Amino acid sequence: MGDQRPSERTATARIVRTILHVDLDAFYASVEVLENPALAGKPVLVGGTGPRGVVAAASYEARRFGCHSAMPMARARRLCPQAVILPPRFDRYGEISRQIHGVFHSITPLVEPIALDEAFLDVTGAKALFGSGAAIGTEIRTRIREELGLTASVGVSTTKLIAKLASDSAKPDGLLVIPPGQELAFLHPLPVRRLWGVGPATFARLARFGVETVGDLAALPEATLVGALGKAAGHHLHEMASNRDERPVEPDRELKSIGVEETFPQDVDDRDALRRELQRQAGRVGPRLRERQLAGRTVTIKVRYADFRTITRSVTVPDPISADTDIARLATGLLDKVELGSGLRLLGVSVKGLGPPPATQSTLPFEDGPCPRKGVDEVQAAVDQVRARFGADAIKDGRS
Repeated sequence: MGDQRPSERTATARIVRTILHVDLDAFYASVEVLENPALAGKPVLVGGTGPRGVVAAASYEARRFGCHSAMPMARARRLCPQAVILPPRFDRYGEISRQIHGVFHSITPLVEPIALDEAFLDVTGAKALFGSGAAIGTEIRTRIREELGLTASVGVSTTKLIAKLASDSAKPDGLLVIPPGQELAFLHPLPVRRLWGVGPATFARLARFGVETVGDLAALPEATLVGALGKAAGHHLHEMASNRDERPVEPDRELKSIGVEETFPQDVDDRDALRRELQRQAGRVGPRLRERQLAGRTVTIKVRYADFRTITRSVTVPDPISADTDIARLATGLLDKVELGSGLRLLGVSVKGLGPPPATQSTLPFEDGPCPRKGVDEVQAAVDQVRARFGADAIKDGRS
């Protein structure tokens, strides 16, 4: 307690939280192996299959060769030429993620999703029903294994920072509890690069001060860090190095936008092909909106040229939309006004200005004619039902 300020000692005295960080192990790759047992024991990479593709997930067999997520797929291929490379199936991963989050919500309503495969849980109030943080972590891991056939790693502690670092240390398929009073003993020996916000550039600046561990960082005066890294980054790292982390688990964290993007294997200058790509992407964004019972008023396309110059173009409509056809119509209209130059490297579409869909929607003012809401909504509902039963690729837009 000697490392805490008076106000922090008071806050700690009021409540000691029990926070879990749950992270599925190599989630995308594990789903693929689960659904194709012939892949068991083989190095599996999920991600873009073209020369510009990026690894989205690597099985632990692939990681032994040095492969990891966010690595260019071309490099991963060189490191592990025998790897099985699969394109991602985000619709399927989303289905399984919802089942996983159902397990979380059966324990506590205080669940903060971070990604499809990870979340923070505040189980402080759930311990009376389910036991200690360690018991709850064990229960979650057991249910995920028995009900879904997947493995998860869990970190348990009093802050989000320590819980996240603990789950990382527990991987794969482990549970690590850092009890109250032991947080700094766990935190300070860790390499400083384990802290969020310490990338290569920040690490290089810290190395000039002889900082290698989080403990080394904690020993530096805050003024030194601010001078080296700037006010915001310096203050943030100074607080994290001493586990001064009062961030609550936020179950209702606002979702700002929903979107997808695609990096092409080769630059594309065919406008019709790009329009078809936007049709396909709208067919992925729309279902995600409707699954969350959301609609949005602003459609944005993201365009990246061969020289990496990136632009966005947006349009806002009076009434919220979620139908694939509406999103595609607005997105392709934006694309038609963009110069393609020598071709596009990347194209994406997103919807923001999110909120609940209106009970009734009037006709939208599209330039190329009205779009009757009732007919669109009925067709979209029928398409969603077919896809829910037979898979996301059961029905596609004819233009895509």
